[in-house]
Amino acid sequence: MTPPRVVALRAEHVASALGIDEPAPRLSWRLEGAGSATGYEIEVCRDLETAPEICAVAAVGAQALVPWPARGLAPRERAVVRVRTTNDHLVGDWSDELVVERGLTRDAWSAPWVSPSVAASSEGPRPAFLLRAEYDRPEGARRVRLYLAAHGVYQLEHDGIRVDDTELAPGWSSFGHRLRYQTFDLDQASAGVHALGVWLADGWYRGRLGFNGGLWDVYGRDIALRAQLEVMHEDGSVVQVPLSWTWSPAPITATGLYEGERHDARLEQDGWSAPGFDGGAWNHAAVLDDAAFGAALEGPVGPPVRCVEEIRPVAVDWRPDGRVRLDFGQNVSGRLRFTATANRGHVVRLHHAEVLEDDALAVRPLRTASSVDEYVFAGSGTESWEPRFTIHGFRYAEVEGWPADAPVSVVARVIHSDMQRAGWFTSSHALLNRLHENVVWSMRDNFVDLPTDCPQRDERLGWTGDIQVFAPAAAFLFDCTGVLRSWLRDVAAEQAADGTMRNFHPWLECGFPSAPAAAWGDAAVIVPWTLYERTGDVQVLRDQAGSMAAWVDQVDALTGGTGLWDASFQLGDWLDPAAPPDRPGDSGTDRHLVATAYHARSARLTAQAFDVLGDPERAARYAQVADRALAAFRREYVAPSGRIVSDTVTALSVALEFGLLADDEQRAIAGRRLVELVRANDHRIATGFVGTPLVCDALVRVGAVDTAYHLLLQTECPSWLYPVTMGATTVWERWDSMLPDGSVNPGEMTSFNHYALGAVADFLHRVVGGLAPSEPGYRRVLVAPQPGGGLTSGGARHLSPYGEIDVHWERTGATVSVTATLPEGVEGEIVLPGDAARHRIVAGTTTLTGSFRPASEDPSRPRLWNVHSPEDRIEMERAGVVA
Repeated sequence: MTPPRVVALRAEHVASALGIDEPAPRLSWRLEGAGSATGYEIEVCRDLETAPEICAVAAVGAQALVPWPARGLAPRERAVVRVRTTNDHLVGDWSDELVVERGLTRDAWSAPWVSPSVAASSEGPRPAFLLRAEYDRPEGARRVRLYLAAHGVYQLEHDGIRVDDTELAPGWSSFGHRLRYQTFDLDQASAGVHALGVWLADGWYRGRLGFNGGLWDVYGRDIALRAQLEVMHEDGSVVQVPLSWTWSPAPITATGLYEGERHDARLEQDGWSAPGFDGGAWNHAAVLDDAAFGAALEGPVGPPVRCVEEIRPVAVDWRPDGRVRLDFGQNVSGRLRFTATANRGHVVRLHHAEVLEDDALAVRPLRTASSVDEYVFAGSGTESWEPRFTIHGFRYAEVEGWPADAPVSVVARVIHSDMQRAGWFTSSHALLNRLHENVVWSMRDNFVDLPTDCPQRDERLGWTGDIQVFAPAAAFLFDCTGVLRSWLRDVAAEQAADGTMRNFHPWLECGFPSAPAAAWGDAAVIVPWTLYERTGDVQVLRDQAGSMAAWVDQVDALTGGTGLWDASFQLGDWLDPAAPPDRPGDSGTDRHLVATAYHARSARLTAQAFDVLGDPERAARYAQVADRALAAFRREYVAPSGRIVSDTVTALSVALEFGLLADDEQRAIAGRRLVELVRANDHRIATGFVGTPLVCDALVRVGAVDTAYHLLLQTECPSWLYPVTMGATTVWERWDSMLPDGSVNPGEMTSFNHYALGAVADFLHRVVGGLAPSEPGYRRVLVAPQPGGGLTSGGARHLSPYGEIDVHWERTGATVSVTATLPEGVEGEIVLPGDAARHRIVAGTTTLTGSFRPASEDPSRPRLWNVHSPEDRIEMERAGVVA
């Protein structure tokens, strides 16, 4: 049998490896076709060498993050890589080629920083600029590369044509510590004169950031460009081509991430980025002092931001005030693109909002983010436009000034980091499926170069607590390792510089307390550990080990070595639904219980990380820190009777899921009390950021599967499904961001697009769908669905490092069947519902069938019916139950 073919070849965690920093990037691939491989051959063809290097790799452990098999790449060196399988004396077909090219080292940069405006003239949305330079490509040039970095955001044109489709480049990082650059391949240009053109605007560098009015010029007052153009000749010699930059005001007369963008098409200059343009009236760019910029320039480690989808409106409504209201049917991050014809000087304004209130755009939740785009027509015929350097969170838009009687031609352009989708969930419950889709959308909308809290208001910050609770769901849904590795570099850099973890990174002083807080600062430990668990990438732990240890050491010092973190600022179980709208931190759960519990958790994970890294001394040290915190928790928060002193759903869930109770008796006591509290609250949510990801798992852990499903499928407020019944298409920040009467929550902090409370998706994947990793990187999996809630089917799929894993189960009466399909390189176990036996499974498809008895912790309680199940509908009619 012919061995399977290698597909999806990639380097590190990126599919495009042009300009990466790693001299020896690890390779990964998946297999396509029947059969198995006993080994692999990797071919590395270097750009300046004729003979390829072919290296053999044993199959055991291969396929994911395989070490670079050849000599390391020098700066600027390019190689073409192919891989094929071997099996006995047979070889498979070669994979598609992967081009791997290393970028510049820091000392190789010599081009100067140039700026059209050395200092901002004023606060407020500022104009963008155009910069241009010409160069002469010599005959016989082998390669032409442009290495580009910026203070601000940019788009590059070459000979009048946009070079790539990335948006908001180079993204947002902690610019004082690290600044990413892009590598552009200009090989297609012929010999002769060519032109480079750059659109340049404030972006995150000096545009307004943060809340409470926000800050301007956070990273500096300049807007600048660093562009290094290099030509490689046939003999391999490299020559840097000097560039003389000139600039002119862009037709973008004002732009800001929060404010929106104003474009006056009457100011456009035809041919400005093409060779031969008459730029005699343009200004010479100022050359800045390189010594003033200390940030390290580095290549990207994750995917760029792109427009990944276009959505047309599902409803178009001409309003009495002359505006056109558009409903796109989905809350997105992005912007609008329209096509229209109008007279010169005619103005169209685009207004954005997530929801409607009193039949008007609900703009109060945007706070000071005005989110209005404006276009002034040139009058040159049919004109198409979308903003370049802003982004909005919206489902609804209103177009002011649309040309009378003209057909409405507007699309929403969905913009976020271009991550590969990796996880799916399905069930027989329509509302549960919609909840999962809402979680997917909230992740998409908030992964715009780094993980943010929301995409719409004057905030959009990299909150650590949000991604800490959401990381397991994120790593299942998308290949987000590159995005999170980049963000974790910011975390580590700022943590080292400031001596503490902040509550969001990149950090800016915008009025929020800078003191360390449990569950938020613990992202330093939990996010890298989660990435390691889900990808098997030990390098993530190596990169972040110092940051992980520094966080645990800091908290250990704050406890005075006692393990009890009972002082200092804490956010606690943020957004407990019982908290008043204007005081979201007023949780019923003791915030110092939360702090001590997280200290024990992070110390234990840090010990495990050092064990994985082969450092037994540090593993033992942090195990001792964890033991002290565990003892402090039991001493302070567990009564002699075994009850948790802080008698809340969150406190009990934390104690159970973090392994903080002493024995089975204490766990049984906590489990019974947890069920009592959930039932006493009529199976409505009683948890905030901390308890929400844990409560369903805690209930299942103590055998209360039925109670977990009652809680999961509740539709009354507060619950996960209540927003779905209100038409939500993303996860809300508050359980009641919209009240049952359709009004917006009166709290000043109200968003309709936060992923944190959607962390329950991880429970859907593992417990409802039945797919969980049992070894890092899904080398082994546990298939153990626990049906309930009247569901008749469910399942989960995940594109693991080894290929797609598919789990599906169906229930018919008293019979349940579970089917698992595993790719080569993955094995696992199936545990049928209600059966403790473990059945080993290997690559291929396995189906097991067993008897099914619904969980019934309290037979006196009415059955939880699933009104979306046809089977349950029939039984409800027979029983006389009204839906």
